[in-house]
Order: sequence, then C-alpha cells, then structure tokens
Amino acid sequence: MLAADPAASIASIAAEAGVDRRTVYRRFDSREELLAAIHESRLSAIETAIEDARLREAPVAVALHRYVENIITVNRTWPVDLTRMLTDDTIRQRRDAYITEVDTFLERATDEGLLRPGLPQGWAAALLPQLMHLVVRQSPELSAGRAADIVVDTLLHGLGAP
Repeated sequence: MLAADPAASIASIAAEAGVDRRTVYRRFDSREELLAAIHESRLSAIETAIEDARLREAPVAVALHRYVENIITVNRTWPVDLTRMLTDDTIRQRRDAYITEVDTFLERATDEGLLRPGLPQGWAAALLPQLMHLVVRQSPELSAGRAADIVVDTLLHGLGAP
C-alpha cells in the first residue's frame, strides 16, 4: 500500500491489513515510527540478501544470479518508496555500504570476464537495479528465480538477437 501511496494514513494502512488502527498504534506511536520500522526491515532484508549471495566468495555467475533473485524477493516483499530511506544518515550509511559491496562485486565480474570491460563507469551498477525494478513491476507472476534468469540474461546479453 505504501508503495502505491506513500502518504497513506495509519487508518488506511490498518484497514488494508484488516486490523483496527488502534492495533497499529499499540505497536507504533506514530506513522513515522511505522515507516522507520518498514525501512529498517527492508534494509535488513537487503543486507541479508547480499550476504546470502556471497558476492566475494561464490563463482561470479552464481553470485550474480543469487543476488538478483534475492533482491527481487526483497523488492516484492518490501515495495516501499526508497527516497525516504535516504534522508536518515544512519540508513544512508548502511545503504552506501551495501552499494559499495555490490560495486566491488561488479568490478570482480568485469575482471573475471563476465561483464564487458570498457563500459562507462557505473553503467552496470545503474542498470542492474533498474532491470530488477522493471521485472518486479511488470512481471509479478514470475517466480523470483525465473525473474532473475531474465534480468541476468538481459544484463549479460542485452536485447539483441544472439
């Protein structure tokens, strides 16, 4: 609901969840506290997804697919507006840390020949999240694994005919 309407009220959030708004207020003192908990959960899920992908240890192709599949799952589970996450310094620092981890992995993927060298700086790092977002939004019927297949294939081979 918050992905579709970031300004949704506690009352509408509670109604969507099938509970009384007082139930929400028993757990969260304010809408801001609820949003902070949602962003914390999303951020923790992303960090777990990155750890699980083993970006430093696993073979590059395996790590890439696992990372994409995991992040697709996170995006489907926690579809919230990310711009709010960037206003909090602590959250931004955690986000910057995982972005650095993924950037380092993408450099490894280039060094090991999975990604083409000579692309503009940051090109893969900018394109990959967009592909994941696109498949989440446009193909919700696909399993996370199949969606990851499409994203990875598109990243590695583009849209041209083989």
